[in-house]
Amino acid sequence: MEFFKEIQSLKAFLSQKGNSISIGLVPTMGALHAGHLSLIEASKRENQLTVCSIFVNPAQFNNPKDLEKYPRTLNRDVEMLKNSGCDAVFAPDAKEMYESEPTIKFDFGELDKILEGKFRPGHFSGVALVVAKFFHIIKPTIAYFGQKDFQQFKIIERLVTELKFDLQLKSMPILREADGLAMSSRNMRLNETERKKATVFYQSLSEAKKLLNSGKKISQVRDIVKQKCESVDGIKLDYFELANVENLKPTESVTDKTILLIAGFVGEIRLIDNLLLNEN
Repeated sequence: MEFFKEIQSLKAFLSQKGNSISIGLVPTMGALHAGHLSLIEASKRENQLTVCSIFVNPAQFNNPKDLEKYPRTLNRDVEMLKNSGCDAVFAPDAKEMYESEPTIKFDFGELDKILEGKFRPGHFSGVALVVAKFFHIIKPTIAYFGQKDFQQFKIIERLVTELKFDLQLKSMPILREADGLAMSSRNMRLNETERKKATVFYQSLSEAKKLLNSGKKISQVRDIVKQKCESVDGIKLDYFELANVENLKPTESVTDKTILLIAGFVGEIRLIDNLLLNEN
């Protein structure tokens, strides 16, 4: 496996491989887990070359403390990627990706103002900026993202459409722990007690899905989810929403295109999760 910290050395490596090979890209912020490795596996099945980027992107953090405390485990990550059969790792520092303070801002209309965008203004502009950079540098055939960050995936879909990137996007299923907790790099920051409490988000989604599919009124389900989360000490619910899976517009009707999304804090750690209503 090759390891790169500089853009030019990565581009030189990729150019040596020729223009005809298919490249799979798995963009990450490191602190890798089995969910990330499932994306690597998917890329390896479908491409001749797999590149994983590891970059904690300062442009997408609203809270400086969150950026400072985000888990960084580069040596462990590299070892995991090597064992998974990844072909190349790109792990630049902030100066390599941003020669100066970025001034370009993206606006995705309503899509980046709702859900996560409402609670993290400017977050998706930072995501779009760094992802656009990776697409320009690596020129992947297919880029892989996890379903857990579903709104992020819809933002990147819009980015690819608007800027005419010549690539395919794939959203891959959420991998969960045995108790249902969605795998996330932020889980590393949870202590044992918080880790147990964090399962309330998936439990709430699962209960809501069951109730909605059985015909329960949406207003009643919202109240049940709110009460369930508020009953756990240390849990702060930011939102529980139903949305159209195609455009993430909020919906008050239950269809096979409905996605349930939830976000909140476990102590100081903010987690997100989602479930497709028609998901088995």
